[in-house]
Amino acid sequence: MVEITEESPERATPFCPVFGTCGGCQVQHLSYAAQLTWKSRLVRDALERIGGFASVQVAPTVGMDVPRAYRNKMALVVERPDNQIAFGFYQMRSHAFVPITACPVVLPQLDSEIGALAQAAGDPKLGPAFVGVKHVIARAGSSTGESVTALTTDQPSPRIASLASDLAKRLPGTKGISNSFSPQSANAILGRKQRQVWGQVEMEERIALPGGGHARYRVSAASFFQINSAMVERLFEKLAQLPRPASVLDLYCGAGTFSIWFALGGAQVTGIEENPAAVREAQTNASLNGVGERTKFLCGRVESVLARSDGRTALHADVAFLDPPRKGSDVKTLDALIAAGIPAIWYLSCNPATLARDLAHLRAGGYTLEETTPFDFFPQTGHVETLARVRRQDAA
Repeated sequence: MVEITEESPERATPFCPVFGTCGGCQVQHLSYAAQLTWKSRLVRDALERIGGFASVQVAPTVGMDVPRAYRNKMALVVERPDNQIAFGFYQMRSHAFVPITACPVVLPQLDSEIGALAQAAGDPKLGPAFVGVKHVIARAGSSTGESVTALTTDQPSPRIASLASDLAKRLPGTKGISNSFSPQSANAILGRKQRQVWGQVEMEERIALPGGGHARYRVSAASFFQINSAMVERLFEKLAQLPRPASVLDLYCGAGTFSIWFALGGAQVTGIEENPAAVREAQTNASLNGVGERTKFLCGRVESVLARSDGRTALHADVAFLDPPRKGSDVKTLDALIAAGIPAIWYLSCNPATLARDLAHLRAGGYTLEETTPFDFFPQTGHVETLARVRRQDAA
């Protein structure tokens, strides 16, 4: 762009000084109301163009009251320009480093940690802890203020281990520090191995339930857990409006976010997740919420577990709840659900394109699309989460 000759009424003034350079946010220049409208259109266009759903109805995107300071996890890049340690993010689709001193879309305690890390790195006593560190990953609870932090290196770092207790005193709300090492590739943010060097592995987050009370979750810096706790509450409110299933198969269940929601509502739940650490967290979280007897978690790739005897037994459920990664589900999994005749499938997707593809496959298998509702889990970005519900045509 060279010049704006006439501004759109939907244009907004970006609130971050590095917007347009940092790759974290893409649409701060769009008013929030316009962002929500645009995201509904993204979902509708994908369903029509990729999925072949004609004149599909997409609900208005459910948004946040204040679309800032929402991310409960951040992954900082560590660089050393002019031999001085700096923290920041990458430019979009590149490894060009953008140094930052603050971030207005992460939770306040994580925003404070950015400055605390910079001060610690500049301290002659604590600076050696950052030798060889490539990334710093931190996760915080919006309701508790607790946080955990992981520092990623190629090899185990004795410096991090020896200085962790002093570093912890600098980080607001920290409950634990770990050394993540042996990354799978040069681009990996987390290592394949984790070594706890101070405090506890996990912090706690509490998410309000529509009927009162809270669901409690203990998660680590490396956990798969929804990035926006406030929007999980909005999604729980939506689920509370739907018929309560007696049995649920929760695929790609992560640390058990939705397994626990369904179990708290009285359902018998089987969750499947390939990450062993996430399965352990899901089991811990189920016990933490008093639903251990109503939940069972199976470890392995979803398509492989569903081929096992215990996985096939889990296919006898009222509802299958899917929350796959951006690449979507796979044909084997969808075919197993179709063959089992599960009456309803509730699909939570972070990628409209793969959602449309998978819903088209389910439609070919005898399912009807009943409802599609986008949720703005990622304000100021081009990402949108969508809950789609399909029902088997011959099911009550």
